[in-house]
Amino acid sequence: MLDFSFSEEHETLRQVVREFSLEELLPRYAEWDRTGKFPRELWRRMGELGLTGIAVPTEYGGAGAGYVAAGIAAEEVGRGDFSCAYAVMLNGLIGEVLNRHGSDEVKREFLAPMARGEKIMALAITEPDAGSDAAGIKTTAVREGDEYILNGEKSGISLAGAADAMVLFAKTDPTQRSRGVTAFVVPLDLPGVSRTTYNDMGNRGVGRGSIFLDQVRIPVRYRLGEEGQGFYKVMNGFDFSRALIALQCLGAAEQSLEETIRHVKEREAFGKPLNSFQGVSFLIAEHHAYIELVRWYAYRTLWLREQNLPHTKEAAICKWLGPKVAREAIHDCLLLHGHYGYTQELPLEQRLRDVIGLEIGDGTAQIQKLVISRALMGREK
Repeated sequence: MLDFSFSEEHETLRQVVREFSLEELLPRYAEWDRTGKFPRELWRRMGELGLTGIAVPTEYGGAGAGYVAAGIAAEEVGRGDFSCAYAVMLNGLIGEVLNRHGSDEVKREFLAPMARGEKIMALAITEPDAGSDAAGIKTTAVREGDEYILNGEKSGISLAGAADAMVLFAKTDPTQRSRGVTAFVVPLDLPGVSRTTYNDMGNRGVGRGSIFLDQVRIPVRYRLGEEGQGFYKVMNGFDFSRALIALQCLGAAEQSLEETIRHVKEREAFGKPLNSFQGVSFLIAEHHAYIELVRWYAYRTLWLREQNLPHTKEAAICKWLGPKVAREAIHDCLLLHGHYGYTQELPLEQRLRDVIGLEIGDGTAQIQKLVISRALMGREK
């Protein structure tokens, strides 16, 4: 039997999160963009609501609500504050890696406070010479007794300026590619750690930047799983976060579309409301259709994950189309507001800048198409 409805619990969650998002997040959305300040107090507030660890088991401070619930949270928070939606999306990815591969001690030290919104965690994979080619990272982790010594540079890291710790991917065997990558938890207050932040065009409240490691020592217990398994750990987590990214972007697009519908019904031209012109109404109808199609596909992907069924191809489709459809919709919403849409008085220009960032993060459109084509036709030997 097919069932395309959300449960009563899911609908209640959506209502609660949407109310919080529009009443508490949206009014301050521009503040973090203008000031570059990280909204730590809002992460704590989201922690109180269970949003920063919505899919994390309750024994480690999370809500234990599942993957579909995490998608609802990402979509609804994305309506109010795109940057704050990272608390759902990025925490979802990091939470998966920590919960599946961290020791009980590591989970209690890092996963539990992250799930409660008390500790900010970053994910450090990308490097100056290793973006889409994640297996080509050069940061090293050399074991010395009961410690690892870390050296290298991570770049383009979301939350680089605000994070308390990071999940780091480094080479324990530099002679290997993906088989030489190992995952670690690294507190960012250790000697030898330094960082800088970027002046990005969007997502300024997230604080993206670079993290440098110079002879940083961490205990062996901070390793996540066995050596050489780090690459495969994060690839599985991406199947989760890519669906969340789609919904995060679509949430921003949905809110933009609703605001635009109100505008075109009120604004007049040539003695008629704008929505009476097919050039306006058909454009809105087109974007609504694309948003709905990708939105339901994203929830299907999360449902597949809950059923423990394969969904790598589906997650790649979400990641490719979600930001693309959202960016196109928000762009046209901006244009339909005329010259007002081009001002910073409305949130449209900021949403447009923010969504573009996630056309890159977690894998570009080209990488997603590569994943999809391999699933359809097989990987070359």
